[in-house]
Amino acid sequence: MTKKEFEMELTATEAQQLAFNFLMEDLNIFPEDREWFAVLSSRFIGESWYVVEIGVEGLPDKWLIQVYDTRECDPSYTFSSPIRTVQETELQDLPEGIAQVLMLEHQPKSEL
Repeated sequence: MTKKEFEMELTATEAQQLAFNFLMEDLNIFPEDREWFAVLSSRFIGESWYVVEIGVEGLPDKWLIQVYDTRECDPSYTFSSPIRTVQETELQDLPEGIAQVLMLEHQPKSEL
């Protein structure tokens, strides 16, 4: 732990929980479907914030969320995936709400 991390009131564990709860609420993921998601990593950045990566178990997709020392999550988070497009049939093993979120995230932004 660096001196700056020690001085910061927000811990990595707290940042992960805040980011996870924020993303689940923002994506409207039902509580019973949240077990499909996991915190992949968190990194202390600069002097006052963390970047938390959250993904769907078994998929390369992830969301990167900034969590500030004020315990606020930046609503302009980033979705990242090495997969350009995804077919609905590829997501048939996932709960419907998660599949819909992933289909939307994989749509070219020009179609939104």
